[in-house]
Amino acid sequence: MFAKYLSKFGHRIQYSVFEIDNSTRILDNIISDLKNKYEKRFSQEDSVMIFKLSSSCEVLRFGYAKNDEKDFIIIT
Repeated sequence: MFAKYLSKFGHRIQYSVFEIDNSTRILDNIISDLKNKYEKRFSQEDSVMIFKLSSSCEVLRFGYAKNDEKDFIIIT
């Protein structure tokens, strides 16, 4: 259910890893929805981690990914 929600904002990199390339406002909306709609449905096995990557982070890209130079947010 939450994965389907995240698919509206980015794409799935792996089964439980999403790349969301969007604005801070969109991320704030995702966090708000997470807290208000989804978190209460999570079980003890569920977890969400949000990594805010900035220009100060080093990102190494290989293959197809090396053509994508945009900033991104990874939600796992």
